[in-house]
Order: sequence, then structure tokens, then C-alpha cells
Amino acid sequence: MPRRAVVAALAALMVAAGAGLYLFQPWKAFTDTTVNESLPIASEPAPSPSKGAGPATLAEGAFVSHDHDTSGTARTVRLASGGRILRLEDLRTSEGPDVRVYLSTRSAREVRKGLGDGAVELGRLKGNLGNQNYAVPAGADVSRFRSAVIWCKRFSVSFGAADLSPKG
Repeated sequence: MPRRAVVAALAALMVAAGAGLYLFQPWKAFTDTTVNESLPIASEPAPSPSKGAGPATLAEGAFVSHDHDTSGTARTVRLASGGRILRLEDLRTSEGPDVRVYLSTRSAREVRKGLGDGAVELGRLKGNLGNQNYAVPAGADVSRFRSAVIWCKRFSVSFGAADLSPKG
């Protein structure tokens, strides 16, 4: 084989290996990121008469595993200020490339097939272990969401999801 062909083949192999490392980020299979955020109450302004006296759980549920072992609890919470958050507690899942947190109109079982219409992205997963808060956009009607989802956006894969049962 001519030297030029060998050099070209090696260059192509290195580009392919670099792309594979970028896409799959295999080192994340061996790392953990722990986040331990508290429920935001201390910095909340005094409630107005039309708002609650403190944080109130609107809905909650336990995570079930999909393509990665996932456990913990998801809660939608109305803060004293009137804002809403999705709170993940005692979360345990895998790290991965481009992992995001969503609210979905589908159940935890149905979301394995996709997030469905009307899903709202709350942001990148802050850590694969621990307690964390995600702001829910002001215009989002939390009562229409049926599940919280840990989702790999790059590969369209659900790591796990929690059905959100209303608290009354």
C-alpha cells in the first residue's frame, strides 16, 4: 500500500475516533457529579396574601429506570414567591452526553418512546447524584405535565422518568 494511502487512512481514523469520543463521551461512564441544592425558601420574599405561606408540593412521583438505572423523587413545587420549580431529590442516574431535564405531557411509561408534544426543557442535568432545582417557565401550566424526565437530547434516549401525581 502506498505511503500516501496509509497516511490518509490514519488521518481518517483519527477524525472518526475524535468524533466518536465527542459524541459518546465514554469517560462519563466512570464519573459522577453530585449536586446538593436546598429547597429555595430562605431567600424568598415575604408572601403576598394571594400567595402561599411557603413552598407547597403540587405533584410528585418516584423515578423509574429506562435506558439507565435511575432512582429518586421528582416534585413540582410552588414557591412562596409564586414561582414554580421541579425539584429532584435523592437522584441517582448515569452521567452522559447532553443530558437534560424535561417536563412531559406523557406518562413515565409512554415517554420511553419520546417526549411527546408540549414537552418543556428545564435545562441541562446539573449532576447525576443528589438534590437539585430547575425553574419552570412562568407561562407553563404545571398541571398538564404528567412526568419529569431525564433525557439524553443527543441520542433521544430516556434515562428515567417519574409520573407526577397531583397533591391536593
